[in-house]
Amino acid sequence: MKKIVSYILLISLVSCQYFEKQVPSEQELLEKEMKEINWKEVDEYPSVADCEAISDERLRKQCFFEFLASTIQQKLSVDTLSILYPELDTIEVRVTVNPDASMQFEPQFPKDTVAYDTIKIDSILRVKLVDFPKVNPAIKRGIPVKTQFVLPVIIKTEK
Repeated sequence: MKKIVSYILLISLVSCQYFEKQVPSEQELLEKEMKEINWKEVDEYPSVADCEAISDERLRKQCFFEFLASTIQQKLSVDTLSILYPELDTIEVRVTVNPDASMQFEPQFPKDTVAYDTIKIDSILRVKLVDFPKVNPAIKRGIPVKTQFVLPVIIKTEK
């Protein structure tokens, strides 16, 4: 009987090692998770209050871009931009929406452009686009993130 009890005790002590599972380290889990995240896309695009009621993500994104383009067009339509540069019909503007909901606008010109005074156009944009409506930043995994995109803005000239 003593042999059986000691044999069972020995087996139970040795068998505990078989039940131990290797727990991955915190660093390994972090690296695995970082590889799985798609850093090129956000979970939710930036939005404005007018577009918040739309539940379809694609339509909400479209609503936001249309709102942004029309608001920029309205702000620039009252300026001398169309008078100074009548041949300029579209400006591509790089819009940056920061996590704190602040926005930055930078005009994008071809590298070889000499037809426009890019510094003057840039200063006009900075002056006219200061009091922009509140924009909610993009969301990635529940955290507000910085997003950038280039938006073509049509400058309407009135004749």
